[in-house]
Amino acid sequence: MTDALTGKHETRTPGGRSGGEPPGPGLLSRLIRVKELSILLVTVAAAIYFVLTSGPGFTTPENYHTIAQYVAPWAIVGAGEVLVLICGQIDLSAGFVFTLSPFVLMLFYNNGWPLLAAVIGAVVVSALIGTVNGLIHTVFGLSAFITTLGMAFLLWGLELIISGGSPVSAPTGSWVVSVFGGAPWSEFLWALVVVAIMQVVLSTTRFGIATQATGGNPVGASEAGIRTNRIKVACFTIVGALAGLAGILQGTRVGSYDPTNGGFNTMFYAVASAVIGGTALLGGSGTVIGAFLGAVLLGLVYDGFNLMGISANAFYMVLGGAILVAALLNVYVTVVRKRLGTRGR
Repeated sequence: MTDALTGKHETRTPGGRSGGEPPGPGLLSRLIRVKELSILLVTVAAAIYFVLTSGPGFTTPENYHTIAQYVAPWAIVGAGEVLVLICGQIDLSAGFVFTLSPFVLMLFYNNGWPLLAAVIGAVVVSALIGTVNGLIHTVFGLSAFITTLGMAFLLWGLELIISGGSPVSAPTGSWVVSVFGGAPWSEFLWALVVVAIMQVVLSTTRFGIATQATGGNPVGASEAGIRTNRIKVACFTIVGALAGLAGILQGTRVGSYDPTNGGFNTMFYAVASAVIGGTALLGGSGTVIGAFLGAVLLGLVYDGFNLMGISANAFYMVLGGAILVAALLNVYVTVVRKRLGTRGR
């Protein structure tokens, strides 16, 4: 077509683009590039299913609160596990840091520390445990799996010694208690804040970019000047701190710190949330929001099965299947994204 003013000839496609302009990515291509889309759709579908099949009890405010109580600790610990998994590692001790942290708090509190200082001190100790994990892994070259497995059993024994194998009552009657789990929705609000902050850190900061580079291409990251060992130690430190915080929040909400709470169950649910949410077990990619949605999905299924009277054994079957499907889907979607990226060049 000839332009009436310039006299230049232009070819336009049926969509109205100039022949010299490359076609933009289609809607499907853009949607595939959204990492959290698949888990979001599955979570929405699960919510609709249980609304229709679980009876009126599912949509009550009390049940929403119950689901939030399931989701919060998995999401908080999962936010830290995402960073470690992106580095291509795993922390098996996070669930035992979760259990130990409240007892450390009580040690400080019973020795005259103000409650807020005791909370902060317990979280700092939890972070230091993560730092030790990271240093053993990076300095001595011991695999993260073995390092954190050994730490898990060490902490398990330590918390049983400190607690005497019996629960202890959580502190009461303070604004600190209300903020750190005592108020009805405070644990879930903490989960939302942690997820938002960690997603921003992962997506927009140099540390987040370095974390993804460390897991995706450690040799290239080192050659680019990224101190990959420091990144790994920082990620282990973060997951330790978040696990300690989550343990305090949950125990304070319940009103009792229990040495049988947490452990491998909490750790595996957190890792499952991350994997179902799209974090690659081999490292290099992941999303904190996806891990949160994964925790929400697990909470919906767990609660919905309880309301429907389905055995807990069925939940474990669904959980195992979801992890396998999510891992396979993650591999497939990653391949599709790479192909789309190649075509877009």
